[in-house]
Amino acid sequence: MAYETIVYEKKGPVVTLTLNRPDTINAINPQMTAELHGALDQADADAEVRAIILTGAGRGFSAGFDIARRPDGKSSLDATGVEVAEYIKRWWARDRDSVTELMHLWHLTKPVIAAVHGWVMGGGFWYALACDITIAADDSVFAQPEVRHVSNTTFLFAALAGWKAAHRYALTGDHFDAAEALRLGIVNEVVPAAELLPRARALAERIAKVPEPSVRLNKAVTCYGLLAMGLGAGMLMNVPFSSMAHASYNAERAELIAAMQSGGLKAFLEARDGGFRPEPFGPKSAPKS
Repeated sequence: MAYETIVYEKKGPVVTLTLNRPDTINAINPQMTAELHGALDQADADAEVRAIILTGAGRGFSAGFDIARRPDGKSSLDATGVEVAEYIKRWWARDRDSVTELMHLWHLTKPVIAAVHGWVMGGGFWYALACDITIAADDSVFAQPEVRHVSNTTFLFAALAGWKAAHRYALTGDHFDAAEALRLGIVNEVVPAAELLPRARALAERIAKVPEPSVRLNKAVTCYGLLAMGLGAGMLMNVPFSSMAHASYNAERAELIAAMQSGGLKAFLEARDGGFRPEPFGPKSAPKS
């Protein structure tokens, strides 16, 4: 199968899936979503494949879901001229699909190793959380800046990092670095950027040495066990609350939409994030003295 927004590479028992929209820092659009999940199913159905690596091309893993202007010139965040009921309906469907897409990774029989670097933002951050194992390059910067334009976090963050830690970053959208991600328990290890893919591949090949039924059934023990404990129900709570967040409209959000309409995505991001600099970690943090 041919893909346009991802690269599918099979080498021995390992498939590497690379998000491949580097000009947008691999912003996730509907085409990429469909291709990614199709590729995951393709790899999962291949009896020769024993593990999957998910990574990103260019200067980051992913900038998150694509909020750039649609063909009609509007941002997906702009509800101008749309009836409230229709706008909520759209977001309810999208938010439901987003949760289902993340949980898709847990229903795969093959383990998925995320190998992340650079910007790991928004929806890209969620995919990093949802993978079975996550290895981060030491240049990784994580964040959910979308909360600053009235959007949502994911329950998965709290489930992995704990309530207090998740609130620290989910209520501000602040950046945090790979060392902080390791401290929070949302990545397994941090390696130099040059060693990221070799380390992910070495781990994938190590998993491939374990008998396939053992890997498949032990992944099922943990994933289905967590779902039985209520993780799936907690994830689905994202849908009504995130839909309400997306449908919220006040003076602050109006200013952001106006910035998008007048100056495009760059102006929108400056209006949204400018007041939060310096960030606690990463390239936009305060210079070290």
